[in-house]
Amino acid sequence: MKIIVYTDGASRGNPGQASIGVIIGDKEYSQAIGVATNNVAEYSAVIFALKKVKLLYGKAKSKTLEVVVNSDSRLLVEQLNGNFKLKDEKIQKLFIDVWNLRLDFKKVVFKSIPRGNNKEADRLANEALDVQKLF
Repeated sequence: MKIIVYTDGASRGNPGQASIGVIIGDKEYSQAIGVATNNVAEYSAVIFALKKVKLLYGKAKSKTLEVVVNSDSRLLVEQLNGNFKLKDEKIQKLFIDVWNLRLDFKKVVFKSIPRGNNKEADRLANEALDVQKLF
């Protein structure tokens, strides 16, 4: 079974107030994550998504799933696919978190998509920032 996921991270200021937007099938999730860089927000969205897929399908079923994570962050996708180096220490730690979460699934694929194909995840991330600004 293949699960299609869309993720996006947003940061107003870099670093600044940050949030994530995630779509798993027909379910939408967003949340503020505090102050972070855009790259940390992008990784946080992937981590959230993989944890949520495991929670939604259960540990046993997750082992049979292929998860396709779509992101408009070329840096994130290239790093997770082993094509770009990890220089930032925070990103290295988040990379390890993602790497360990991958073990919970049959297969995890990271795909770079154009920003225009990720509008809904972007909308969710920005809505979370807008709500955070109200408080």
